Amino acid sequence: MKSIVAGLVVWLVSVPVAFAQSPVSESAPRSEAVPEITVYKSPTCGCCKKWISHLRQNGFHVVAQDVISMGPVKQKYAVPQMLRSCHTAVVNGYVIEGHVPAADIRRLLKSRPPLWGLAVPGMPIGSPGMEQGNQRQPYGVLSVDRNGQVDVFSLHNQ
Repeated sequence: MKSIVAGLVVWLVSVPVAFAQSPVSESAPRSEAVPEITVYKSPTCGCCKKWISHLRQNGFHVVAQDVISMGPVKQKYAVPQMLRSCHTAVVNGYVIEGHVPAADIRRLLKSRPPLWGLAVPGMPIGSPGMEQGNQRQPYGVLSVDRNGQVDVFSLHNQ
């Protein structure tokens, strides 16, 4: 676990920032009893569909938006290249990038910190939507503030 955290810390220092132009609100509103989350995804991505199922099973109202090209969505929400995954979501003023567990999104919405959002870069095996039997890769959910500061929000499959 120490090597994963150390690797994340080294990696975090090198993440570029581009949050000044992000269209998410400056202050996230209070979360609702049933949060609505808009998910932008490719119409052919199976893991995105599985992640949406994970969110629905955990009480989220999901509005799925199929898009042909994710590039403009990533640009619109100022998702740094090094944090990108296959889908991007927006909930209560926060950006959620990649296979972030529903429990972490709920924790974010409950605490309402001054963040841009959360990200799980890449597509780690064993994260929600990326289940592969008993295989599990350790991964971190990263928090990003509005100045581009990246930190570890939670660790999974350790």
